[in-house]
Amino acid sequence: MERRLPENFIKRMKTQLPETEWEAFFSVYGEKPQKGLRVNLLKCCARAFKEFSPYALEQVPWEENGFYISEEKVGGNAYHFAGVFYSQEPSAMCAAPLLGVKAGEKVLDLCAAPGGKSTQLAAKMQGEGIIVMNEPVYSRAKILLENAERVGVTNAVITCELPQTLEKRFAGYFDKILVDAPCSGEGMFRKNAEEALGEWSEENVALCAARQKEILNAATKMLKKGGRLVYSTCTFSVEEDEGQVQDYLNAHPEMSLLRTEKLYPHKVRGEGHFAALFEKVYGEEEPSKTVLAVPKCSPAAEKLFREFEKQTLQGEKVGGLYEKDGVLYSLPSGVFEWKGLNVLRVGLRLGELKNGRFEPDHALALSLKAERAKRAVRFAEKDERLEKFLRGESVEADVENGWCLVCVREYPVGWGKAVNGVVKNHIPKRLRKNG
Repeated sequence: MERRLPENFIKRMKTQLPETEWEAFFSVYGEKPQKGLRVNLLKCCARAFKEFSPYALEQVPWEENGFYISEEKVGGNAYHFAGVFYSQEPSAMCAAPLLGVKAGEKVLDLCAAPGGKSTQLAAKMQGEGIIVMNEPVYSRAKILLENAERVGVTNAVITCELPQTLEKRFAGYFDKILVDAPCSGEGMFRKNAEEALGEWSEENVALCAARQKEILNAATKMLKKGGRLVYSTCTFSVEEDEGQVQDYLNAHPEMSLLRTEKLYPHKVRGEGHFAALFEKVYGEEEPSKTVLAVPKCSPAAEKLFREFEKQTLQGEKVGGLYEKDGVLYSLPSGVFEWKGLNVLRVGLRLGELKNGRFEPDHALALSLKAERAKRAVRFAEKDERLEKFLRGESVEADVENGWCLVCVREYPVGWGKAVNGVVKNHIPKRLRKNG
């Protein structure tokens, strides 16, 4: 198996590791990659998930809500569909906890797609504060949005911008920043072997290191004094890891290194990861005078939504109503004005106004708990009707007429509309289960 690795990579690792570790390190690449999942605290706690988990779980040491699993694919599982858990490579779970994110903070994930670390951070925030999830590549930003909606994040601003654009807008704004930087991907040699091995080269390592410096420079400007920043990669090269950290400290005396972690696949159960935690001990720039957004919603639109809310939901009223082009959103409290930024979503998409009525969005369903609905259909995981519903079919259920949440146990998978004992399906076609 060692022969399929790039020759220069082998030489690098033999220089980097003690000779006593060579055999253990290279033999890893003849084994299957490690698989994991992280329980989503926005919907469920790890203790509760263990009671009904469809998989055997083994604890990941560096993430209290992370577990090793042996299953190859979990995307078709109803609990995954409901956002109860997120499929995430175990060693990749190590970076986000270092930030110590708290509810109410302003948080930035600068290179966020596909969303594993972003949703990990958002879960700790519990819907309070603002988390900006940024991804410069539009196709990847759309995947990020889909994952954020699936796990029920309501306080995100999802942007598609270069870091250099954001730094001009958010000087000294964020309490916490994660830079999970684009890298040479040596930690992907087992997980995505064909792509990662095909792209690796000495030149690419150098290009990645140069790009990482630019991203870190931009991130530093956006961090407030006393704020913390985590830099992480899924690679082993010194230029991108320890060397990058040292260059960064030399260039930014305002930053103090608090901790580093380097996970090698022959020492831990995972594909490998690097993370460094910094604190901004002083700040020279004036914090940006960020303008707050003002929710705007026409009386007619609010009336239609409140009628839906009264008929369908119970508990606290949805706040921060914002309307644009016939679509209603709920803006997170204290969100900034986003005009001039390439934004895919701000807050929670509630639904659309159609022909004088309000039609709820799938994202709203996945943001709710079953008890918030006046009508909820709860199916057991192995109920055939649940599988039919996930495939986009209508199902029979004993429920009053009207909009209802269809759930696996207590966890919504989408909206249905009940008419005389038949629940018509309103899961978007692009999200329905195949087969």
